[in-house]
Amino acid sequence: MRPTTNLKALLLSALILAAFVALWQIAATPSAATGAAVDPEYAKLVGAAAAAGQKTPFPTPAEVGRKIVGHLSDPFYVRGTNDQGIGIQLAYSIARVLVGYLLAAAVAIPVGFLIGMSPLVYRALDPFIQILKPISPLAWMPLALYTIKDSSLSSIFVIFICSIWPMLINTAFGVAAVRKEWLNVARTLEVGTLRRAFTIILPAAAPTILTGMRISIGIAWLVIVAAEMLVGGTGIGYFVWNEWNNLSITNVITAILVIGLVGMVLDQILARFTRMVTFPE
Repeated sequence: MRPTTNLKALLLSALILAAFVALWQIAATPSAATGAAVDPEYAKLVGAAAAAGQKTPFPTPAEVGRKIVGHLSDPFYVRGTNDQGIGIQLAYSIARVLVGYLLAAAVAIPVGFLIGMSPLVYRALDPFIQILKPISPLAWMPLALYTIKDSSLSSIFVIFICSIWPMLINTAFGVAAVRKEWLNVARTLEVGTLRRAFTIILPAAAPTILTGMRISIGIAWLVIVAAEMLVGGTGIGYFVWNEWNNLSITNVITAILVIGLVGMVLDQILARFTRMVTFPE
């Protein structure tokens, strides 16, 4: 039954994709109307040919496909500071995300354990968490740039600050939700606190912790694009902004597709880890 359902879902996804591409092609096809007055500012923005209706300012699926093939054929070229391959831009972004994300995990998981195991610590830290958690990560960027004085390190700090809260909260929740019967048995057997944390609490809370890590990686990848647009230099976010300044909508759409695919891969990696540590009771 499950393979049949998977096949049906795959066919439905393919049908939705085909319908989307067809609508895109229709929307991007230039109209036959000519002779209409053209705003000079609009003509400067999209080009005289597009403004006159001889071609569409929005790229077709085929044009985007050719652009993607071009990027994949040479993803790591360097022709100047503002002209580098999309592979290099992605590498910078992924590296920043991983550094900030791993630093957040190194802080959030131990502190989350402490909060989950100690009601006193939870009550003491909860006000600070509730105040800091809703702050937009990009609101930290000016302060980070002022204090760190490095755009790349500032981006990593923003990733750190946005990744820490889902992991911290989910870790604390998972640790606090471990069955009391298991902990009582451990106390009866005089199992030490450290051993109890690694042999009972960690395996039981692992699915919840990995869920928080999965949420965090999605937020981190979302934020790095906006952060790189602000600070410039390198990264897929800067690539999008630079191509917009060059009025290359085809490259912008290509980058959007690449961002989505990389985000999906990162999410699926964490989803697989979550399934690996989840066991039926």
